[in-house]
Amino acid sequence: MWSYAGRRLLIGIPTLLGVATISFLLLRLIPGDPARLMAGPTATPAQVEHLRQQFGLTGSELSQYLKYLGKLATGNLGTSTLSGQSVVSEIATAFPYTLELAVAAGFLAVLLGCPLGIIAALRRGRITDTALSGVSVLGVSMPVYWSGLLLIILFAVKLKLLPAAGAESVSSIILPSVTLSLFAIGFISRQTRSAMLEALSQDYTRTARAKGMPAHTVILKHALRNAAVPVVTVAGLQFGQLLGGAILTETIFGWPGMGNLLVQAINARDYATVQGAVLLFAIAVMIVNLSTDLLYAAIDPRVRYV
Repeated sequence: MWSYAGRRLLIGIPTLLGVATISFLLLRLIPGDPARLMAGPTATPAQVEHLRQQFGLTGSELSQYLKYLGKLATGNLGTSTLSGQSVVSEIATAFPYTLELAVAAGFLAVLLGCPLGIIAALRRGRITDTALSGVSVLGVSMPVYWSGLLLIILFAVKLKLLPAAGAESVSSIILPSVTLSLFAIGFISRQTRSAMLEALSQDYTRTARAKGMPAHTVILKHALRNAAVPVVTVAGLQFGQLLGGAILTETIFGWPGMGNLLVQAINARDYATVQGAVLLFAIAVMIVNLSTDLLYAAIDPRVRYV
């Protein structure tokens, strides 16, 4: 297993290099001069040029790219043109908020999605199955910005039960985490239903029932355990998407995480911060995918890594 994990980490190095290269090139296609935006409309050309030199924006794009890779190799993500702070410190402040939001949303997605999928599979073709399938489709179909605004109007404006924005209290995370989890709940629910239906139709499940085993034993020990691998795969992929999908949610709710930081950096043409944030998201998704793969062996003893 450890050799497999080591190979996966080595394969991730060219992947991260590709992500860094693409983000560097795409940012240069965005119109606007970061130095001019930071200096303001009344700045003199000399002041703007000084800022370009200060933040490494002089020279050809190739020279800037090589300097960027050199700094990246030493763990230096550069300096934010928006705040003047190092990108590492900016990310260190914002990323815990995004991780907290993604973990809360992922917990809700698994806690609600798996039971809903199991119930729908056990009630296949009945009204319960139809209703739960409709709820799952609704959760997958609703855009984050729409569902988030509806929750704000209902629980913050009308009922005044929860804060509409910010992260000042524990209750502040409820609305953004619920909003972020809706898509994952629907997706995990549908996958759990499909996997459970397949497991319930297998010979080992019918044999367990024929032996007179209790229904809960057949469902939990035989059907659910064998259906867990595809469900874990989907849950892992969804957690990776929750980290990246938090951008819209954090913007709507004013959550001080990576999404909010990334939007502000894009608007200010803060190249270093955007590149650092995109690279961090790529690393996080790679770690989540690797952890999901390693979890297979714990769920299914038949899984072997070569």
